[in-house]
Amino acid sequence: MDNRAEVREYLSSRRAKITPEQAGIVGGPNRRVPGLRRTEVAMLAGVSVEYYAKLERGAIAGASASVLDGIARALQLDDTERAHLFDLARAADGIPTSGRTRRRAASSSPPRASLQWALEALTGAVAFVRDQHQDIVAVNPLGRAFFSPLIGEGGRTPNLARFQFLDPASRDFYPDWDLFAEMCVAIMRAEAGRDPHDKALQDLVGELSTQSETFRRLWGAHDVRTHGAGTKRYRHPIVGDVTLAYEELALTAEPGQVMLVYTAEPGSPSAERLGLLASWAAEHPATAPDPAETSVDADASR
Repeated sequence: MDNRAEVREYLSSRRAKITPEQAGIVGGPNRRVPGLRRTEVAMLAGVSVEYYAKLERGAIAGASASVLDGIARALQLDDTERAHLFDLARAADGIPTSGRTRRRAASSSPPRASLQWALEALTGAVAFVRDQHQDIVAVNPLGRAFFSPLIGEGGRTPNLARFQFLDPASRDFYPDWDLFAEMCVAIMRAEAGRDPHDKALQDLVGELSTQSETFRRLWGAHDVRTHGAGTKRYRHPIVGDVTLAYEELALTAEPGQVMLVYTAEPGSPSAERLGLLASWAAEHPATAPDPAETSVDADASR
């Protein structure tokens, strides 16, 4: 990806989001831009207008941490947005990642046995590992049953982004489809900032941009985020609506990969439905559930 273009579009998109009132500036009439002017950002960041204009044109190489901090404060960036700005600056300086060793192209080798053991030990939770390309590279039995609309059958590597934007089944599986779409793209944006030379990610972005207008629009917004923790709603084809809390855990032995663990609130209807699915998964190991064949009924948990 073109780092200069990424920097230019990112800074200008963040500047457009901050109103003079939010920045504590008297806006005045006849403003031709929706957000702050470059002169206003420069003043708030404590740098010259000429220098900020140079940065926003994409020439961010060599910018000091204090300058980047000043710009982050002026643009009111959150922690993830600030980290993305620093990632873009590091990439411009020839350091492609923030604390992550550059990896070779992902291989087709299976996950480490101990990693799979750890996943399978989480019997009451949906657990899986994804890489920086949104591929699910390992999953526990309950996760395989839960993500059956995504994983399907056969030997293909399931990809969260392709499922989100190219598979109509995702709109049934994700009741909050628009929110999931925004999250997916924002996470991919953050990954692209960490390593703009990741060809596999570039190819994925190109594929989705070509085939999905929604992805193309969201990618152009330059929003970034990390997964972290939170809750999500799903509509599973077997057990119906469930709300799960998730936690993301970085795998230090596999830079770029994270483990995600989804659990239901104890005693909740979602926990009961997840328990039904866990029972089914235990009786049908390594098999994706088929709504036409299984006897699990979502109504039984209501």
